[in-house]
Amino acid sequence: MEETKQFLSKMGLPDGDLHQLPSSTKTFPDGAQYRIEIPSVEGPAAFQAVVDTARKYDVSVHRISQGSGIMLLTDDEILEMARIGKENQIEISLFVGPRATFDIYAQPHTPAGKSIGLRASGMDQVIYSIEDVKRACRLGIRGVLVADEGVLWALNECKKAGELPADLVVKVSVSMGACNPVSIRLMESLGANTYNVPTDLTVAKLAAIRQAVDMPIDLYVEVPDDFGGYVRYYDIVEIIRVAAPVYIKFGLRNAPNIYPSGTHLEDTAVKLSRERVRRARIGYDFIQRYSPELKMSSLGAAGIGLPLI
Repeated sequence: MEETKQFLSKMGLPDGDLHQLPSSTKTFPDGAQYRIEIPSVEGPAAFQAVVDTARKYDVSVHRISQGSGIMLLTDDEILEMARIGKENQIEISLFVGPRATFDIYAQPHTPAGKSIGLRASGMDQVIYSIEDVKRACRLGIRGVLVADEGVLWALNECKKAGELPADLVVKVSVSMGACNPVSIRLMESLGANTYNVPTDLTVAKLAAIRQAVDMPIDLYVEVPDDFGGYVRYYDIVEIIRVAAPVYIKFGLRNAPNIYPSGTHLEDTAVKLSRERVRRARIGYDFIQRYSPELKMSSLGAAGIGLPLI
């Protein structure tokens, strides 16, 4: 076993989960250790609710993410979200629309086949996914969310070839499922700019992942029920200390899964968005109570994928 550990160490990988919990020396480009993300912001009304509630609770929101997919937003809705994001210096990360669970396949809905989940099934879905991203970028969006390794690689090749903006922030979804330092380093090599790790990782496992990669880690500290339902507010300061740079992400337990959303669920989406921001204020208070020296980015800081309008 020692030979294997030594071999991996030579490649810059940890020789195990880091139970000694070393402090991360890595930061965002502005020198900050953490930022705040609000997920499941399904459309402009929910986004405006995030902005208004963040102002009410005096809490910074650096990124919002959406789950229903670019393809289920109208051009006007995307343009309105881009406007709100630009005016408030918030990154918008829109999910690529095509996915196995939206198509006609049976396997994603079977107990043993759920791992295919939000991946692109077949080459047509890869092409549709790239088209979805191109459309979002034409409308000013500079952040997208993917859950397929092939789509991730293809988007990175598009960026390198000038088919997509070089400053596009490609975020990998928690649904991708890579959960160890080697797998997550692979995601980084494929073009991930920020990676949403699985929800159930210990602080020691997060520390090991941080040693292996430089990109920001995104982590739910309150987790939707269908991803485990954990509520980890007392872990926040240790998570930031060992995993920086990290996006602290506030989902909601005891809340419905509303994907795909739309006007039929807009009232629910707005209410959920408001409560997620209130939870973010609670999380921020934990940081100020126990480790106020931890540095948070200002809005619009370097590396945030602000919309272009």
